Amino acid sequence: MTCQDKTPSPADLAAGNEPAEAFLRRTWSTPSGLLAALSTVDHKVVGRRYIATAFMFLLLGGVLALAMRLQLAFPEARFISADRYNQIFTVHGSNMMFLFAVPVMEAMAVYLVPLMVGTRNIAFPRLNAFSYWIFLAGGLLLWISLLLDTAPDVGWFAYVPLAGPQYGAGKRVDIWAQMITFTEVSALAVAVEIVVTVFKLRAPGMSLNRIPLFVWSMLVTAFLVILAMPAIMFSSSSLILDRLVGTQFYNPSEGGDALLWQHLFWFFGHPEVYIIFLPAVGMVSAMISTFTRRPVFGYLPLVLAMIATGVLAFGLWVHHMFVAGLPRLGSSFFTASSMAIAIPAGTQIFCWLATLWDGRPIFKTPLLFIIGFLITFVIGGMTGVMVASVPLDTQVHDTYFVVAHFHYVLIGGSVFPLIGAIYYWFPKMTGRMMSERLGRWAFGLIFTGFHLTFFPMHILGLQGMPRRVYTYPPELPWAGLNLFVSLSAIILAAGFLIFFTDAVRSFKFGPAAGPNPWNASTLEWATSSPPPPYNFRHIPVVQSAEPLWADGETLPVATGLRLDRREVIVSSVTGAEPEARESMPANSIWPLLAAIATSVMLIVSIFTPWAVIWGAIPIAITLTGWFWPKQTPEDES
Repeated sequence: MTCQDKTPSPADLAAGNEPAEAFLRRTWSTPSGLLAALSTVDHKVVGRRYIATAFMFLLLGGVLALAMRLQLAFPEARFISADRYNQIFTVHGSNMMFLFAVPVMEAMAVYLVPLMVGTRNIAFPRLNAFSYWIFLAGGLLLWISLLLDTAPDVGWFAYVPLAGPQYGAGKRVDIWAQMITFTEVSALAVAVEIVVTVFKLRAPGMSLNRIPLFVWSMLVTAFLVILAMPAIMFSSSSLILDRLVGTQFYNPSEGGDALLWQHLFWFFGHPEVYIIFLPAVGMVSAMISTFTRRPVFGYLPLVLAMIATGVLAFGLWVHHMFVAGLPRLGSSFFTASSMAIAIPAGTQIFCWLATLWDGRPIFKTPLLFIIGFLITFVIGGMTGVMVASVPLDTQVHDTYFVVAHFHYVLIGGSVFPLIGAIYYWFPKMTGRMMSERLGRWAFGLIFTGFHLTFFPMHILGLQGMPRRVYTYPPELPWAGLNLFVSLSAIILAAGFLIFFTDAVRSFKFGPAAGPNPWNASTLEWATSSPPPPYNFRHIPVVQSAEPLWADGETLPVATGLRLDRREVIVSSVTGAEPEARESMPANSIWPLLAAIATSVMLIVSIFTPWAVIWGAIPIAITLTGWFWPKQTPEDES
């Protein structure tokens, strides 16, 4: 089932009855109407939905964080019950990690990577649409469970045996495990799309040494997702089988192993930190180059540092388990690898500092957030090296010191660059500029509020305050700092409120942006803002790593693609030499229907294993409709 306007015939094209841009627009555009909106496979539309939905989850997660800080502001507070607090901190952590941090980075790639590599759509566009609907369903499952007071209550890591059938009664843990399935299927689908897009759909001439650094960062991230996320899918599936079917993967009395969960979870969990961080590396590199008016210093070292980070990320997971009673020799190895990963991170930071030093910085809002990132991430990296040491980690494990380090790395290492990236690419996505004045206010409040909120948590941790407690006795010396942290969180929330308000206001009333308001160098700025449905009238030919600075308005183009079909150029992996023309699939409602069928099966399987058997039938029907040969050339490809 499709919903696309009638494609112009070759006779119309030959007769010249309509401008080429109009034919292209009719071929690639999404018609008006609800059904058409639900059927679109335009990567820009799907990417905007991804980004907006992920930021909605960020806003909701921030509300939960404020609720927790209100509860902890005073000793023996009774604002939230112990059970409700456990649900809130579990949903907060799960939401931020699985529904915001990873999806929003992939969402930026869904929108930007096809534009940056000079193609007209992402690879497997119907799979891309399916991945969004699955992501949305998983998020709704988690948040509806919180509204119904049945949310998971075992932390975003769901350690067994607490999460096992013996202690985790009811369906709370099952909901968490299935939410993991939703989000990881979505993430894996996007990762495959990114890899194929980068390797096979690049514009002619965009050889590997001319790929934008953001694209490199997303390529490495995509491989991390493909290699790491099957571990969490296996672990969560094994957990739900233990709970619903009676397997014994994690039951030591029946031959299972509780530590197996930690190994599987953290084999995914620590690469996930870099799945979140590496896209930010690409964002920072892109923005620093633009706002210093020079190519980023050390292109090759930055690429190699990203690859090295991706490789080393798989050798760190045991530093989350130093107090689990593992052999000391193994702990020594993971201590060394945890410290070694600081080398590529330091390489990246020195390359950025060299670019700033040698350039002519223009201190617009995006660059302010980059400077905030550099300061915050260095502090988080230093505490990371500290907790990589077994003696210190043994003392501060499961204290607020780890909470502080975790937020310094994740918020400092990803959210600061992400907000800067939103200010930077907002005009490309919407055609309008965000407010520079409000942006500076947002940066000042977020930067100040963040450090006032999370730096004192290091001290609370050193004083022995444990994580995951919903209250504490007044005789302990934690009350003053906790009240200070809670008040500081209001400053942080005010900064985010200004940011969200600015984004919503600017979407309708911001000043109009031209095609390249920042005078940037990469291909996404070579088309209008926002881009047309077909991205580029002619596919550009790349002759430099900074094509818009090297060629300007005279950017050479490739011709030969038909206007009445959704054709893209398929290029070679290394040199991006054109090899073939490929027709992209048309808009279709079947990805949505397949996502609905899959979601129903996964949710009902929480209550009965038979849902997997019976749910396979509607899934098979929707997949048959998805892949059934149609009469249009796009659908037959």
